[in-house]
Amino acid sequence: MGQSRLSGKTFIIAEAGVNHNGSLEQALRLVDAAVRAGADAVKIQTFQAEQLASPSAPKAAYQSRTTPAEESQLEMIRRLQLSDEAQLEIQSYCREQKIVFLTTPMDPDSLNFVTDTLDLEMFKLGSGDLTNGPLLLKAGQAARKIILSTGMSNLEEVAQALGVLAFGLMQSTVVPGKEEFDKALRSEAGKWALRNHVTLLHCTTAYPTPFHDVNLRAMDAMSAAFNLPVGLSDHTPGISVAVGAVARGAKVIEKHLTLDHKLPGPDHRASLEPDAFHEMVKAIREVEQALGEGGKTPTPSELVNVEAARKSLFAARPIAKGKHYQEEDFIALRPGTGISPMDMWQLIGQKAEKSYQVGEMIQVTGSQRK
Repeated sequence: MGQSRLSGKTFIIAEAGVNHNGSLEQALRLVDAAVRAGADAVKIQTFQAEQLASPSAPKAAYQSRTTPAEESQLEMIRRLQLSDEAQLEIQSYCREQKIVFLTTPMDPDSLNFVTDTLDLEMFKLGSGDLTNGPLLLKAGQAARKIILSTGMSNLEEVAQALGVLAFGLMQSTVVPGKEEFDKALRSEAGKWALRNHVTLLHCTTAYPTPFHDVNLRAMDAMSAAFNLPVGLSDHTPGISVAVGAVARGAKVIEKHLTLDHKLPGPDHRASLEPDAFHEMVKAIREVEQALGEGGKTPTPSELVNVEAARKSLFAARPIAKGKHYQEEDFIALRPGTGISPMDMWQLIGQKAEKSYQVGEMIQVTGSQRK
Protein backbone atom coordinates (compact mmCIF):
# COMPACT_ATOMS: atom_id res chain seq x y z
CA MET A 1 0.00 0.00 0.00
CA GLY A 2 1.36 3.41 -0.95
CA GLN A 3 1.66 6.19 1.57
CA SER A 4 -1.13 8.18 -0.04
CA ARG A 5 -3.72 5.39 0.00
CA LEU A 6 -6.06 4.30 2.76
CA SER A 7 -8.36 2.01 0.79
CA GLY A 8 -8.91 -1.68 0.28
CA LYS A 9 -7.61 -3.81 3.14
CA THR A 10 -7.27 -2.46 6.64
CA PHE A 11 -4.17 -0.29 6.96
CA ILE A 12 -2.29 -1.60 9.99
CA ILE A 13 0.16 0.77 11.70
CA ALA A 14 2.78 -0.53 14.11
CA GLU A 15 3.15 2.40 16.48
CA ALA A 16 6.78 2.30 17.54
CA GLY A 17 6.19 5.74 19.06
CA VAL A 18 8.92 6.33 21.60
CA ASN A 19 9.49 2.64 22.31
CA HIS A 20 12.92 3.04 20.71
CA ASN A 21 13.88 4.83 23.97
CA GLY A 22 15.87 7.35 21.94
CA SER A 23 18.05 4.65 20.35
CA LEU A 24 18.41 4.45 16.57
CA GLU A 25 19.47 0.81 16.81
CA GLN A 26 16.35 -0.04 18.78
CA ALA A 27 14.20 1.92 16.31
CA LEU A 28 15.57 -0.14 13.41
CA ARG A 29 14.86 -3.33 15.33
CA LEU A 30 11.28 -2.15 15.76
CA VAL A 31 11.06 -1.67 11.99
CA ASP A 32 12.24 -5.25 11.53
CA ALA A 33 9.67 -6.48 14.03
CA ALA A 34 6.89 -4.55 12.26
CA VAL A 35 7.88 -6.06 8.93
CA ARG A 36 7.94 -9.59 10.30
CA ALA A 37 4.57 -9.04 11.97
CA GLY A 38 3.00 -8.03 8.65
CA ALA A 39 2.21 -4.39 9.45
CA ASP A 40 1.62 -2.00 6.56
CA ALA A 41 3.40 0.90 8.27
CA VAL A 42 5.64 1.67 11.19
CA LYS A 43 5.27 5.02 12.95
CA ILE A 44 7.44 7.03 15.29
CA GLN A 45 6.96 10.46 16.90
CA THR A 46 8.76 13.60 15.78
CA PHE A 47 9.14 16.41 18.30
CA GLN A 48 11.39 19.07 19.71
CA ALA A 49 11.18 18.54 23.45
CA GLU A 50 11.27 22.24 24.33
CA GLN A 51 8.37 22.90 21.90
CA LEU A 52 6.32 20.06 23.30
CA ALA A 53 6.33 20.48 27.09
CA SER A 54 7.09 23.21 29.57
CA PRO A 55 9.42 22.55 32.52
CA SER A 56 6.40 22.53 34.82
CA ALA A 57 4.36 20.01 32.81
CA PRO A 58 3.59 16.94 34.93
CA LYS A 59 3.77 13.45 33.58
CA ALA A 60 0.62 11.43 33.08
CA ALA A 61 -0.07 8.93 35.85
CA TYR A 62 0.83 5.96 33.67
CA GLN A 63 4.11 7.66 32.71
CA SER A 64 4.96 8.20 36.36
CA ARG A 65 4.42 4.51 37.01
CA THR A 66 6.76 3.43 34.20
CA THR A 67 9.52 6.06 34.39
CA PRO A 68 11.47 7.65 37.26
CA ALA A 69 8.99 9.49 39.48
CA GLU A 70 11.35 12.42 40.12
CA GLU A 71 11.77 13.05 36.38
CA SER A 72 9.66 15.81 34.76
CA GLN A 73 7.77 15.27 31.51
CA LEU A 74 10.25 17.54 29.72
CA GLU A 75 13.21 15.55 31.02
CA MET A 76 11.53 12.32 29.99
CA ILE A 77 10.82 13.37 26.41
CA ARG A 78 14.31 14.81 26.01
CA ARG A 79 15.59 11.27 26.55
CA LEU A 80 13.16 9.93 23.97
CA GLN A 81 13.81 12.45 21.21
CA LEU A 82 15.41 11.18 17.99
CA SER A 83 17.74 13.35 15.97
CA ASP A 84 16.85 14.45 12.45
CA GLU A 85 19.63 12.24 11.11
CA ALA A 86 18.26 9.21 12.94
CA GLN A 87 14.79 9.76 11.50
CA LEU A 88 16.18 10.03 7.98
CA GLU A 89 18.01 6.76 8.52
CA ILE A 90 14.84 5.08 9.79
CA GLN A 91 12.95 6.34 6.76
CA SER A 92 15.64 5.00 4.43
CA TYR A 93 15.60 1.65 6.18
CA CYS A 94 11.80 1.46 5.85
CA ARG A 95 12.15 1.97 2.10
CA GLU A 96 14.62 -0.92 1.96
CA GLN A 97 12.29 -3.12 3.97
CA LYS A 98 9.26 -2.07 1.87
CA ILE A 99 7.17 -0.84 4.77
CA VAL A 100 5.51 2.56 4.93
CA PHE A 101 7.26 5.05 7.22
CA LEU A 102 5.02 7.40 9.19
CA THR A 103 5.46 9.81 12.03
CA THR A 104 3.48 12.12 14.28
CA PRO A 105 4.80 15.69 14.24
CA MET A 106 4.02 17.39 17.55
CA ASP A 107 5.20 20.96 17.03
CA PRO A 108 5.57 23.43 14.12
CA ASP A 109 9.27 22.83 13.48
CA SER A 110 8.71 19.08 13.50
CA LEU A 111 5.85 19.46 11.04
CA ASN A 112 8.18 21.40 8.73
CA PHE A 113 10.74 18.63 9.03
CA VAL A 114 8.12 15.98 8.22
CA THR A 115 6.78 17.75 5.14
CA ASP A 116 9.96 19.41 3.82
CA THR A 117 12.84 17.10 4.75
CA LEU A 118 11.20 13.71 5.18
CA ASP A 119 8.71 14.75 2.48
CA LEU A 120 6.04 12.37 3.70
CA GLU A 121 2.84 12.12 1.71
CA MET A 122 0.97 11.16 4.87
CA PHE A 123 1.43 11.78 8.59
CA LYS A 124 -0.55 11.48 11.78
CA LEU A 125 -1.68 14.08 14.28
CA GLY A 126 -2.06 12.81 17.83
CA SER A 127 -5.02 13.21 20.15
CA GLY A 128 -3.13 15.75 22.24
CA ASP A 129 -3.12 18.14 19.29
CA LEU A 130 -6.82 17.84 18.41
CA THR A 131 -7.33 21.26 20.02
CA ASN A 132 -4.00 22.71 18.82
CA GLY A 133 -5.48 25.06 16.24
CA PRO A 134 -2.21 26.56 14.97
CA LEU A 135 -0.67 23.13 14.34
CA LEU A 136 -3.88 21.87 12.71
CA LEU A 137 -3.93 24.87 10.39
CA LYS A 138 -0.31 24.37 9.41
CA ALA A 139 -0.97 20.66 8.85
CA GLY A 140 -3.90 21.43 6.57
CA GLN A 141 -1.90 23.94 4.58
CA ALA A 142 0.74 21.25 3.97
CA ALA A 143 -1.89 19.50 1.79
CA ARG A 144 -0.85 15.95 2.71
CA LYS A 145 -2.87 12.94 3.79
CA ILE A 146 -3.64 13.26 7.51
CA ILE A 147 -4.62 10.62 10.04
CA LEU A 148 -6.23 12.45 12.97
CA SER A 149 -6.57 10.77 16.36
CA THR A 150 -9.53 11.88 18.46
CA GLY A 151 -8.84 10.72 22.03
CA MET A 152 -10.26 12.78 24.92
CA SER A 153 -12.71 14.55 22.59
CA ASN A 154 -16.39 14.85 21.79
CA LEU A 155 -18.00 15.27 18.36
CA GLU A 156 -18.05 19.06 18.67
CA GLU A 157 -14.30 19.18 19.27
CA VAL A 158 -13.69 16.83 16.35
CA ALA A 159 -15.82 19.09 14.16
CA GLN A 160 -13.83 22.14 15.24
CA ALA A 161 -10.55 20.38 14.40
CA LEU A 162 -11.89 19.33 11.00
CA GLY A 163 -12.98 22.90 10.33
CA VAL A 164 -9.41 24.13 10.85
CA LEU A 165 -8.02 21.36 8.64
CA ALA A 166 -10.60 22.08 5.94
CA PHE A 167 -9.72 25.78 6.00
CA GLY A 168 -6.03 24.95 5.66
CA LEU A 169 -6.56 22.36 2.95
CA MET A 170 -8.57 24.87 0.91
CA GLN A 171 -5.55 27.21 1.04
CA SER A 172 -7.88 30.03 2.01
CA THR A 173 -6.41 33.52 1.86
CA VAL A 174 -8.91 35.06 4.29
CA VAL A 175 -7.95 35.75 7.90
CA PRO A 176 -8.36 32.52 9.89
CA GLY A 177 -10.87 32.43 12.71
CA LYS A 178 -13.63 30.32 14.21
CA GLU A 179 -16.32 31.60 11.87
CA GLU A 180 -14.16 30.94 8.82
CA PHE A 181 -13.33 27.46 10.08
CA ASP A 182 -17.04 26.71 10.52
CA LYS A 183 -17.74 27.93 6.99
CA ALA A 184 -14.95 25.77 5.61
CA LEU A 185 -16.34 22.68 7.34
CA ARG A 186 -19.83 23.30 5.94
CA SER A 187 -18.71 24.16 2.42
CA GLU A 188 -18.71 21.63 -0.40
CA ALA A 189 -15.09 22.48 -1.15
CA GLY A 190 -14.16 21.87 2.48
CA LYS A 191 -16.02 18.57 2.61
CA TRP A 192 -14.32 17.47 -0.59
CA ALA A 193 -10.91 18.41 0.78
CA LEU A 194 -11.51 16.46 3.99
CA ARG A 195 -12.78 13.38 2.14
CA ASN A 196 -9.64 13.35 0.03
CA HIS A 197 -7.16 13.98 2.83
CA VAL A 198 -8.38 13.01 6.30
CA THR A 199 -8.97 9.75 8.15
CA LEU A 200 -10.28 9.85 11.72
CA LEU A 201 -9.12 7.46 14.41
CA HIS A 202 -11.29 6.77 17.40
CA CYS A 203 -9.05 6.56 20.44
CA THR A 204 -9.25 6.30 24.21
CA THR A 205 -6.27 8.07 25.72
CA ALA A 206 -5.57 5.67 28.56
CA TYR A 207 -2.59 3.31 28.78
CA PRO A 208 -3.79 0.61 28.91
CA THR A 209 -7.43 1.30 28.07
CA PRO A 210 -10.04 -0.62 30.11
CA PHE A 211 -12.35 -2.55 27.81
CA HIS A 212 -15.42 -0.81 29.20
CA ASP A 213 -13.98 2.56 28.11
CA VAL A 214 -13.35 1.63 24.46
CA ASN A 215 -16.79 2.49 23.00
CA LEU A 216 -16.23 1.13 19.49
CA ARG A 217 -19.62 2.49 18.46
CA ALA A 218 -18.03 5.95 18.52
CA MET A 219 -16.56 5.00 15.15
CA ASP A 220 -20.11 4.78 13.81
CA ALA A 221 -20.95 8.18 15.28
CA MET A 222 -17.94 9.86 13.64
CA SER A 223 -18.53 8.16 10.32
CA ALA A 224 -22.15 9.30 10.28
CA ALA A 225 -21.33 12.83 11.44
CA PHE A 226 -18.46 13.57 9.06
CA ASN A 227 -18.68 11.04 6.21
CA LEU A 228 -14.97 10.26 6.54
CA PRO A 229 -13.08 6.97 6.80
CA VAL A 230 -12.69 5.94 10.42
CA GLY A 231 -10.30 3.61 12.24
CA LEU A 232 -9.04 2.85 15.72
CA SER A 233 -5.95 3.75 17.69
CA ASP A 234 -6.09 0.94 20.21
CA HIS A 235 -4.50 0.94 23.66
CA THR A 236 -6.32 -2.05 25.15
CA PRO A 237 -4.50 -5.20 26.27
CA GLY A 238 -4.40 -7.98 23.71
CA ILE A 239 -5.81 -8.04 20.19
CA SER A 240 -9.56 -8.63 20.50
CA VAL A 241 -10.64 -4.97 20.35
CA ALA A 242 -8.54 -4.22 17.27
CA VAL A 243 -9.96 -7.28 15.50
CA GLY A 244 -13.48 -6.30 16.57
CA ALA A 245 -12.96 -2.80 15.21
CA VAL A 246 -12.12 -4.22 11.79
CA ALA A 247 -15.31 -6.29 11.85
CA ARG A 248 -17.12 -3.05 12.66
CA GLY A 249 -15.61 -1.24 9.66
CA ALA A 250 -12.30 0.26 10.79
CA LYS A 251 -10.17 1.27 7.80
CA VAL A 252 -7.05 1.84 9.91
CA ILE A 253 -5.75 0.06 13.00
CA GLU A 254 -2.91 1.57 15.01
CA LYS A 255 -1.39 -0.47 17.83
CA HIS A 256 1.76 0.12 19.88
CA LEU A 257 4.63 -2.27 19.22
CA THR A 258 7.48 -3.01 21.63
CA LEU A 259 10.38 -5.41 21.55
CA ASP A 260 9.83 -6.28 25.22
CA HIS A 261 7.20 -5.29 27.78
CA LYS A 262 9.87 -5.12 30.44
CA LEU A 263 11.93 -2.38 28.78
CA PRO A 264 12.03 0.96 30.61
CA GLY A 265 9.89 3.69 29.14
CA PRO A 266 6.35 5.09 29.24
CA ASP A 267 4.58 2.98 26.60
CA HIS A 268 6.10 -0.50 26.63
CA ARG A 269 3.57 -2.01 29.02
CA ALA A 270 0.64 -0.84 26.88
CA SER A 271 2.21 -2.26 23.70
CA LEU A 272 2.16 -5.61 21.93
CA GLU A 273 5.31 -7.66 21.65
CA PRO A 274 6.18 -8.86 18.11
CA ASP A 275 4.55 -12.30 18.31
CA ALA A 276 1.29 -10.86 19.62
CA PHE A 277 1.36 -8.12 16.97
CA HIS A 278 1.78 -10.80 14.31
CA GLU A 279 -1.23 -12.67 15.73
CA MET A 280 -3.27 -9.46 15.55
CA VAL A 281 -2.36 -8.91 11.90
CA LYS A 282 -3.19 -12.54 11.10
CA ALA A 283 -6.56 -12.29 12.85
CA ILE A 284 -7.40 -9.01 11.09
CA ARG A 285 -6.61 -10.49 7.68
CA GLU A 286 -8.81 -13.50 8.48
CA VAL A 287 -11.69 -11.23 9.53
CA GLU A 288 -11.30 -9.21 6.32
CA GLN A 289 -11.75 -12.38 4.29
CA ALA A 290 -14.72 -13.38 6.40
CA LEU A 291 -16.47 -10.03 5.91
CA GLY A 292 -17.02 -10.74 2.20
CA GLU A 293 -18.81 -8.43 -0.19
CA GLY A 294 -22.25 -8.38 1.42
CA GLY A 295 -25.45 -9.87 0.06
CA LYS A 296 -26.54 -13.42 0.77
CA THR A 297 -25.69 -16.11 -1.77
CA PRO A 298 -24.24 -19.61 -1.41
CA THR A 299 -20.46 -19.69 -1.58
CA PRO A 300 -18.50 -22.18 -3.70
CA SER A 301 -17.24 -23.95 -0.57
CA GLU A 302 -20.79 -24.69 0.62
CA LEU A 303 -22.41 -25.49 -2.74
CA VAL A 304 -20.60 -28.83 -2.76
CA ASN A 305 -22.47 -29.75 0.43
CA VAL A 306 -26.00 -28.93 -0.74
CA GLU A 307 -26.89 -32.48 -1.81
CA ALA A 308 -25.55 -34.04 1.38
CA ALA A 309 -27.07 -31.51 3.79
CA ARG A 310 -30.47 -30.72 2.30
CA LYS A 311 -33.46 -33.05 2.06
CA SER A 312 -35.89 -34.37 -0.53
CA LEU A 313 -39.39 -35.85 -0.38
CA PHE A 314 -39.53 -39.59 0.31
CA ALA A 315 -42.45 -41.95 0.82
CA ALA A 316 -43.41 -42.12 4.49
CA ARG A 317 -45.72 -45.09 3.80
CA PRO A 318 -46.60 -47.28 0.83
CA ILE A 319 -48.22 -45.24 -1.95
CA ALA A 320 -50.23 -46.88 -4.72
CA LYS A 321 -50.01 -45.59 -8.28
CA GLY A 322 -52.90 -43.19 -8.98
CA LYS A 323 -53.44 -42.39 -5.30
CA HIS A 324 -54.01 -38.72 -4.49
CA TYR A 325 -51.10 -37.53 -2.41
CA GLN A 326 -51.74 -36.56 1.20
CA GLU A 327 -49.37 -34.79 3.57
CA GLU A 328 -48.95 -38.02 5.54
CA ASP A 329 -47.48 -39.71 2.45
CA PHE A 330 -44.28 -37.68 2.65
CA ILE A 331 -41.18 -37.54 4.80
CA ALA A 332 -38.17 -35.25 4.28
CA LEU A 333 -34.88 -37.15 4.15
CA ARG A 334 -31.37 -36.62 2.89
CA PRO A 335 -29.97 -36.30 0.20
CA GLY A 336 -31.26 -33.17 -1.42
CA THR A 337 -31.16 -34.50 -4.98
CA GLY A 338 -34.92 -34.91 -5.42
CA ILE A 339 -38.07 -32.88 -4.86
CA SER A 340 -37.63 -30.11 -2.31
CA PRO A 341 -39.83 -30.41 0.78
CA MET A 342 -40.79 -26.79 0.03
CA ASP A 343 -42.77 -28.19 -2.95
CA MET A 344 -44.77 -30.69 -0.89
CA TRP A 345 -47.93 -28.60 -0.82
CA GLN A 346 -47.97 -28.41 -4.60
CA LEU A 347 -48.11 -32.20 -4.79
CA ILE A 348 -50.91 -32.70 -2.26
CA GLY A 349 -54.06 -33.71 -4.17
CA GLN A 350 -52.18 -34.81 -7.28
CA LYS A 351 -52.06 -38.45 -8.40
CA ALA A 352 -48.98 -40.54 -7.80
CA GLU A 353 -47.42 -41.42 -11.17
CA LYS A 354 -46.06 -44.69 -9.78
CA SER A 355 -46.18 -46.89 -6.73
CA TYR A 356 -43.73 -46.26 -3.87
CA GLN A 357 -42.36 -48.36 -1.06
CA VAL A 358 -41.54 -46.80 2.32
CA GLY A 359 -38.30 -44.81 2.07
CA GLU A 360 -38.36 -44.48 -1.73
CA MET A 361 -37.60 -41.04 -3.19
CA ILE A 362 -40.61 -39.32 -4.75
CA GLN A 363 -40.28 -38.59 -8.46
CA VAL A 364 -42.61 -36.41 -10.52
CA THR A 365 -42.74 -35.06 -14.05
CA GLY A 366 -42.30 -31.40 -14.84
CA SER A 367 -46.05 -30.88 -15.14
CA GLN A 368 -46.61 -31.98 -11.56
CA ARG A 369 -44.02 -29.54 -10.23
CA LYS A 370 -46.00 -26.55 -11.49
